[in-house]
Amino acid sequence: MRLELAVSLPHERRSVPIARHVVRAAMANLGVTPTCVHDIEVALSEACTNVLEHAGAPDEYEVRLQVDDDRCVLRVVDVGERPGRLVLEMPAEPPDGEVERGRGLVLMRALVDRVGFAPLEERGTVVSLEKRLDYTDPGV
Repeated sequence: MRLELAVSLPHERRSVPIARHVVRAAMANLGVTPTCVHDIEVALSEACTNVLEHAGAPDEYEVRLQVDDDRCVLRVVDVGERPGRLVLEMPAEPPDGEVERGRGLVLMRALVDRVGFAPLEERGTVVSLEKRLDYTDPGV
């Protein structure tokens, strides 16, 4: 099975649940296990948040989903006019006592098989997430 989806979303925090919903629905309809779907959703949320907080200030960003049999690749694309500065390294300590901040990369790396960051030519950045998919037993 091959599936490709792309959605352009406003550069606003309220767009993150929309991205999660679209990806969750696609994965669930393909028969991906709930645990695997949850891992993908959380990693996607962190990637979207990274783009929203650290990328340039575009009007929108894109979430692209590609499924090829047992592999899922998600790309969160900053399509801003000026390049952003995504956080690519885990800080040693959370900034200024903010315990909940600075853990996104750790979560992404724990939940998916591969995390990548790449600049786009002339503008923007892509956060890539790759995960091997587990499917529910069709006989259940």
